[in-house]
Amino acid sequence: MAKSMIQLRQDAERQRIEAYQVTLRRVSAVPRPAPNFERAIEEACRGFARRAIRDGALWRPKLKTRDPARLRLAAARFLYARYPVSAALEAIWLDSSGLNADEVALRKAWYVAAARGDSLYKAGANAWLSRKEVHCFVNVVGDFTFEEAFWLAIARSCTDDPGLATRLARTKIARTPRGEIAFWREVARFFCGHPTSREEIDDLCDYLGAMHRRDRAYSLKGRTLVSLRRQMVEWHRDIAAIERIEALRRRAAGKGQQAQGPAWDGSRLEDWDWEPSAKEAKAHGERFFVRQLRTAEDLVAESRAMHHCVSLYAAKCIAGNASIWVLRRKALGKIERLLTIELDPQNRAVQVRGFGNRLATAEERKIVERWAKARGVMLRA
Repeated sequence: MAKSMIQLRQDAERQRIEAYQVTLRRVSAVPRPAPNFERAIEEACRGFARRAIRDGALWRPKLKTRDPARLRLAAARFLYARYPVSAALEAIWLDSSGLNADEVALRKAWYVAAARGDSLYKAGANAWLSRKEVHCFVNVVGDFTFEEAFWLAIARSCTDDPGLATRLARTKIARTPRGEIAFWREVARFFCGHPTSREEIDDLCDYLGAMHRRDRAYSLKGRTLVSLRRQMVEWHRDIAAIERIEALRRRAAGKGQQAQGPAWDGSRLEDWDWEPSAKEAKAHGERFFVRQLRTAEDLVAESRAMHHCVSLYAAKCIAGNASIWVLRRKALGKIERLLTIELDPQNRAVQVRGFGNRLATAEERKIVERWAKARGVMLRA
């Protein structure tokens, strides 16, 4: 039966209302939950309840924010703060992502000590900072992270130039491990005495970090900005050379050769050690040893240290057409580079060279002959 005009109008009105309600549900904001003040107090109290100067139950915040981080900071201020604290210290209540539990506890403890007016120096900062540096750290003004404020305080103890100190605090130095503070403090002190741009400091920090990882005794004593720039350029060249050698090794592996780990197969000859008798030795504990170089990094380092082109022999080593050996002397806790030796696949010595491609001395020749006899290596007359 056909619908009357009234029924049609009623159906149309009903459909319009339903469509309107669907649209309203889609665009209407979801009701926001009420601020969770109890949770904020609980999180701020955790681990430090005994050091609170106010009772958390008395907190009557007039906050509109529902952000848990901001509520947590407000709760910490109520519980511990007698005095205003820098944003660098307060940041731990806002965001602790990327930090381990020990670091979070340390930063919160430092905030509590500073906010209460206690001695931050006695609260544990003396493990890294002097009293003067602690004073600077507590009174940092500006938009600095915790790490930047930490290094700003150190830099201010080395220079009276606030602009230079701020520049240093915003470099990669601020992202170095606190356990290596002795080395990086020396680096900060160096750049206070040799100012340069933030970009160059970051570049040099990459180089200095690599040198420190390679040799924990590495020091900036006696170095200049000019010498560091030159050494950094050489380091970048070494990296490029290592990458070229690694590319050769990968291509060789693509032709059926195996490339397991960073080393190539090399010669099957074993390494060699010899300790002179007490009568022959020139120093207590003197020892000579011959080792094979089987990685790009070792080959490039030998080439750089001995001022010759042995790193160009990488392709021959990877292909199995040569092997590179080094003679070292160890005495009084120091290792001295003496010779670099190239052997062919038949274990015949093709080249024996010292620093700057010099020939072996008579004494070095005797040691090489002893090694050759022990390992069946043929030497040229």
